[in-house]
Amino acid sequence: MEKNNLLPRERIYAGEIEKLTVEELLCVILGRGMPGKSVFSLAEEISRLLEKKCTVPNIDELLQIRGLGLAKSAQILACLELSGRFMLGKMAEKISTPAELMPHLAFLKHLRQEQMVLITMNGGNKIIKIRSISVGTANSTQAHPREAFAPAIEDRAVAVVFAHNHPSGNHLPSTEDLILTQKLCEAGRILDIPVLDHLIVSSSGFTSIKSTNEECFE
Repeated sequence: MEKNNLLPRERIYAGEIEKLTVEELLCVILGRGMPGKSVFSLAEEISRLLEKKCTVPNIDELLQIRGLGLAKSAQILACLELSGRFMLGKMAEKISTPAELMPHLAFLKHLRQEQMVLITMNGGNKIIKIRSISVGTANSTQAHPREAFAPAIEDRAVAVVFAHNHPSGNHLPSTEDLILTQKLCEAGRILDIPVLDHLIVSSSGFTSIKSTNEECFE
């Protein structure tokens, strides 16, 4: 157990923290498991909880996981809160290119299921919120324009960006992705909330559909 827990730490020492999986990062935070439950098994359960949520879980949700007491739950929440505070600072920056959005969407590349998120933007091209709007299977997700734009209206967004992940590692848009993008752009024009881009994110990189298939936005 302890040997397995040392490998992620050694990779951090070597400057490879960005290559660690969510489970490995959680192993470093937790330190150890409990009798009958390894630290990696504990990390996997926490990772599944985080995958289902686009917001930080509360203490009661974490305590539902066997092996997580108040101290370890507090450690995880403290790490998430600290990260969130730094990210909030970045959210106040103007977004000019798809690449500038990627630090905010890095969580997508680790998910085992497809998930679509909505990034709402204000008049200064700054992020208002990032919201999960659809969770699908390992290779597909569905998003109806009605549900997709409801949070944008609530946020009083001036424009939006959509993004979803491909767990397969391939970040090229499928035919279905292009059709969905066209539908979302049509809905955005009706609501006067333009869609600036639709990003496909994977463990190997990302693709901007606006850059590769601009006709979807016309």
